[in-house]
Amino acid sequence: QVQLVESGGGVVQPGGSLRLSCAASGSILTINSMGWYRQAPGKERELAAEIISGKTPNYADSVKGRFTISRDNAKNTLYLQMHSLKSEDTAVYYCNADAETPIGHNRWRGDYWGQGTQVTVSS
Repeated sequence: QVQLVESGGGVVQPGGSLRLSCAASGSILTINSMGWYRQAPGKERELAAEIISGKTPNYADSVKGRFTISRDNAKNTLYLQMHSLKSEDTAVYYCNADAETPIGHNRWRGDYWGQGTQVTVSS
């Protein structure tokens, strides 16, 4: 099993910045991808940014140029640096990981989610 714990959410004024962190722990053999999703009230969960191993990061059009996703492989930690925040960025932000864990002599590939962290952009 993989545990994902997010931190760094909070309340910020429009134009401000926040940095989210997601620490992954457990019996992890490989992390194939990690990403940040967000869900605003009354809306479906959507991808904000993701890092797939061996590929360049992928961003939703709505956050391009304002958000930067990065990953510290040694610490199994994912970050999301958010600048120029807007009211429409208000949402619960969830960390996601596509990871492989040992099961006997084999591997199990699973999709894991954190509990979410609230980001509120308001004056």
